[in-house]
Amino acid sequence: QVQLVESGGGLVQPGGSLRLSCAASGISFSNYAMAWYRQAPGKQRERVAVIGSGGTTAYADSVNGRFTISRDNTKNTVYLQMNSLKSEDTAVYYCSARADYWGQGTQVTVFS
Repeated sequence: QVQLVESGGGLVQPGGSLRLSCAASGISFSNYAMAWYRQAPGKQRERVAVIGSGGTTAYADSVNGRFTISRDNTKNTVYLQMNSLKSEDTAVYYCSARADYWGQGTQVTVFS
């Protein structure tokens, strides 16, 4: 059974940082491209960052330079380091394995 379990969300003030983690099980993790998506209330889900099996990364323009995606294949875990957070980053953040499998999401709220 495939499981993706996110953690690390919470409340933070603008300009602050958070690191999200997503622990995967039930898949051959190192062979999967992993991504972080987010969905704000009333908006469509958007891809924030992706990291390929070989480590290549790509980011949405809205987070480029502020967010960093990384992976640790020894721990079957993908991370999203979020710096310089803005109120518009408020959303539920989801981890995905090749868009085939999804986590349950973790809430990130940026407030002043």
